[in-house]
Amino acid sequence: MKRKEGNQVFGIIGTGRFGLAVAEELLDRGKYVIAIDQDSQRLKPLYETDAEVFVVNDISKESLMDAGIQDADTVIVGIGKDVESSILAALNSLELGVKTVICKVISDDHAKILKKIGADVIFPEIEIGRRTAIKLCERLAEDVLPLSEEFSIIQIRTPKELDGEMVKDIKIRERFGITLIATVKDGKANGSIGPDTMLHEDELLVLSGTNKNLARFQDSIEG
Repeated sequence: MKRKEGNQVFGIIGTGRFGLAVAEELLDRGKYVIAIDQDSQRLKPLYETDAEVFVVNDISKESLMDAGIQDADTVIVGIGKDVESSILAALNSLELGVKTVICKVISDDHAKILKKIGADVIFPEIEIGRRTAIKLCERLAEDVLPLSEEFSIIQIRTPKELDGEMVKDIKIRERFGITLIATVKDGKANGSIGPDTMLHEDELLVLSGTNKNLARFQDSIEG
């Protein structure tokens, strides 16, 4: 894939399971990816893709420059267990001028150090666990996006009892304190939701609100 003007460039440093999954998703979305790892075997799944792949001997600033990491808009550091290498990769990326550096972390201390040098952090296992727990609790939800411990966006199939109803009649905000953001049909979203929007059983509803209120809404449907 040639670099196109305006196309985001993502650097992936460390292509274990986490880094590889991020790289493959970005490639599927048409983004330009620079993938870096010290282990050529870990990079092997990306050799037949459009990613620009580099095997490096170390995570020095020089090695990252040779790979072109300074051209990335965002760098994702997928190195977990080797905390020293993770911090070095983040620090060198930031010093090379990368605006956003996101790091996989394995402990609170690891996260604190990275935050102090200006990197963002993510605990993949915790995020997956939280999302799984919410999804188990939200029985009708087909997908869940937790925005905080208290607030989420969920996607559910339009219940039969709401088929043909207008938004103004079901009074979802007044009764449950949640917001209908959009409807989705055949993969196409409609974000122009108004009082006269009619709901259909063959659509998905995208709803936002506190987890407690979203649960109340689903309980009312099941009940």
